[in-house]
Amino acid sequence: MNLDGEFNGNLMALTLSGSLIKTTAEAALKVWKGFSVMASSNKSPRLSKKIGTHDGVFHCDEVLACFMLKQIPDYADAEIIRSRNPSVLETCDIVVDVGGEYNPKLHRYDHHQRSFDQGLSSVRPDLVKNKSIKLSSAGLIYAHFGIEVLSEMLKKEDLIATNECLRCIYLYIYDSFVEELDAIDNGVPMYSEGKPKYRINTHLCARVHRLNPEWNSPDPDATDELFYKAMDLVSNEFKERILEAATVWWPAREIVKKAIQDRKKVHPTGEIMLLTERCPWKDHLVALEEEMGISGEIKFCIFHDKGDSWRVQGIPVQPDSFICRVFLHKDWRGIRDEELSNIAGIEGCVFCHSTGFIGGNKTRDGALKMALKSLRASLIDRE
Repeated sequence: MNLDGEFNGNLMALTLSGSLIKTTAEAALKVWKGFSVMASSNKSPRLSKKIGTHDGVFHCDEVLACFMLKQIPDYADAEIIRSRNPSVLETCDIVVDVGGEYNPKLHRYDHHQRSFDQGLSSVRPDLVKNKSIKLSSAGLIYAHFGIEVLSEMLKKEDLIATNECLRCIYLYIYDSFVEELDAIDNGVPMYSEGKPKYRINTHLCARVHRLNPEWNSPDPDATDELFYKAMDLVSNEFKERILEAATVWWPAREIVKKAIQDRKKVHPTGEIMLLTERCPWKDHLVALEEEMGISGEIKFCIFHDKGDSWRVQGIPVQPDSFICRVFLHKDWRGIRDEELSNIAGIEGCVFCHSTGFIGGNKTRDGALKMALKSLRASLIDRE
């Protein structure tokens, strides 16, 4: 089943606060019966389909493309044919990374031809914006089949996703896994005008390449066997990333989203958000602010630290930066405990980092007061 243009409305999901839920295998089957084609009642044997790709030296992109295809019902039992012979490839139901043709209607997914210039946003404008890096065969298969691949792989773990959850995981997996493969396979420079176009998160391309026979190998024709070894390597990392997205990344995103939505309950300015649970929040905050059209509005994040203390942290200008939109009060920096409480006029102060990017207080109310006083001081400084 191809999900192009059918994303909305096709997923029958079991929903609990917009999150993934663990179910029994029986319950999962009932929930998903309206989304995926389950075992056919037709008992007649059917011919196995064929996935075609090139022979010889293999690369990470077609290895991942073949693995992804075999996760969906249409190609689960497909045989992988490795050849560059056009007459052999013509017998295949789908061809990736070879053939010099990109034609989704005919299931031809090569990206090497001169005329090819597709990025994820041009193939899936319904799901993605501002993703223009040229797709490899992995990116092409992910663009056209990725939603279904993710759905099937989550289903195998008894994890059910809402439409919104699937959409977000789809984007996250592209950013953190597939985009790197696309860029490297197509020789895209990492930097343009000093800014990174993409990030290296896995170094998977180099590790897959090393699985090919050496130039002086006594058995240079062993690439077919090694191709499947590469598939095992790629599949394990891809599965791990998807499970991490579903069980770690997505729940954190929901916590941060709720904190942003409730920020004016913390203070009417909406410049301070309070996390109900401590979790990774910086990347989520930037992405969610952009989605909500409030980029740059939030200045401080308050969260519960280990033990009985609370932390107040300035929002960085970039997730990996220590430069904050607003720092804690300059008079507090590098001072601790009672001395800090006396200078700040706030009970329960624990510390203020020497740069002012983070501080601590024994109570949530104390952390909030530290944020508010710092906001007022920054306004005065700007005036």
